[in-house]
Amino acid sequence: MDEFLQLGKDVLASQPFSKLVGAELTGFSPGNAELTITIADRLKQQHGFLHGGVISYAADNALTFVGGSVLGPAVVTSEYKINYLKPVIGNKLIARATVIYASKTQAVCRCDLYAAGEGEENLCAISQGTIAKIGQTPQNKL
Repeated sequence: MDEFLQLGKDVLASQPFSKLVGAELTGFSPGNAELTITIADRLKQQHGFLHGGVISYAADNALTFVGGSVLGPAVVTSEYKINYLKPVIGNKLIARATVIYASKTQAVCRCDLYAAGEGEENLCAISQGTIAKIGQTPQNKL
């Protein structure tokens, strides 16, 4: 496994909420990030679809990872929006994020979210956000 992806996996493993939803970083390189969540009953809402909060989490985290891939690890989400297109039905949620523009202090990123199952993927949400570089703190010395 390449060092960049391993670093990303280590960062994800340090996030308690990411562990709670079962998120996995399945791709990570400068300008690209892929986050996958296996859909479990505990993550669904009353109609049997994946809860919108889980979809939103995946978008936010994938956006932040991809922003961090070009800005460095000391980043936070400055803002993001999400458009839900259709319910997530399938076995997995896949969030694929890319950098649209980056300066020294911020990156504007896009994330497409797919419901995956039985060999096919369906676009279910689109998100865009701004990721901001923050000052060094004792917790982010990477």
